[in-house]
Amino acid sequence: MFYPKFTISSKILTSIGHIEAARAVINRAPLIPSYEKSFQEDAVLRTVHFGTRIEGNELSLSQAARVMAGEDILAGKRDVQEVINYRNVINLIEGLIQEKKVNKKTIVYQEKDLKKIHLLVTKRILSEEKSGQYRKTQVIVRSLSGAVVFRAPPAIEVPYLITSFFKFLNSGQGQQLHPVLRAGVAHYILVAIHPFVEGNGRSSRAFANLILFAEGYDIRRLFSLEEFFDKNLGDYYGVLKKTSDQSRDLEKRDLTDWLEFFSQALAIELDRVKEEIERLSVDGRLRKRLGGKQISLSSRQVKLMEYINSHGGINMAAARSILSMVSEDTILRELQDLRDKKVVRKVGKTKGAKYILR
Repeated sequence: MFYPKFTISSKILTSIGHIEAARAVINRAPLIPSYEKSFQEDAVLRTVHFGTRIEGNELSLSQAARVMAGEDILAGKRDVQEVINYRNVINLIEGLIQEKKVNKKTIVYQEKDLKKIHLLVTKRILSEEKSGQYRKTQVIVRSLSGAVVFRAPPAIEVPYLITSFFKFLNSGQGQQLHPVLRAGVAHYILVAIHPFVEGNGRSSRAFANLILFAEGYDIRRLFSLEEFFDKNLGDYYGVLKKTSDQSRDLEKRDLTDWLEFFSQALAIELDRVKEEIERLSVDGRLRKRLGGKQISLSSRQVKLMEYINSHGGINMAAARSILSMVSEDTILRELQDLRDKKVVRKVGKTKGAKYILR
């Protein structure tokens, strides 16, 4: 049975340590923005936009947003279709996760999951006999000078290589790997096998996200690995190529460098989200005082809490300075709501009263 070759280096361990710390903070944060859903929608938009832009899609972020909102825009049909398709892939992943978690202790991945993803990735872009079907031709990627930069395994080997990969993924040994490493391995192996004539990058990244999300590393869906890859495109393609150049034999390639890059990418993304969440609730005792519940805050309350956490409390003068666009009565209502939710308490009764954490 295929088993990927890699070393769990100190860089990988450090990144996974950051990931676990961020995951714990984000999932256990006592205070969360009530507009978290808009954060999630923004992460989806960025995943779709950057996930397709990596492959050459020319739509801007705002154009992608309009396409996802159902608007007609003046742009290339293929670019528009790619965005629609990748948005539908994210919906498919949601459905696959629910399907796999129903009354099952162990999540089993199937080749049909990968084929379903590719079918949507290439809908109305590839012909029906190629969409969702393994390639029957050789794939070679050349540079502008004509030099071969990537040679995929022969088409006749694709079914065997894919079957072997899925056996590993669902095996006892495969399931013992940390989900981040499982997702990273899946991303690389699927790119390396290049099972389809087109759409391999998007399909591979989507399948890696499926593993992360299904195995508890969705982290509230507030991040986009695709955005990190796009912003570090030279490093992304460079480490993939460096790994593939080691040997024509997939099993002989050392994936350590790639897994270091992949785990670091996720760690950086989650650190960013964690810092946003931590600014709201730095007091570790707050969750206990709230009875283990998570409290949703309005956008104005988020600003008030960030100030309270930074300065130890807030008075009306400070509150007016950070919420200058609203009336004092509105500020008082926001503070009273925080008191009702048992997040803060009022100290003093005059105009010099201060609001501090409970």
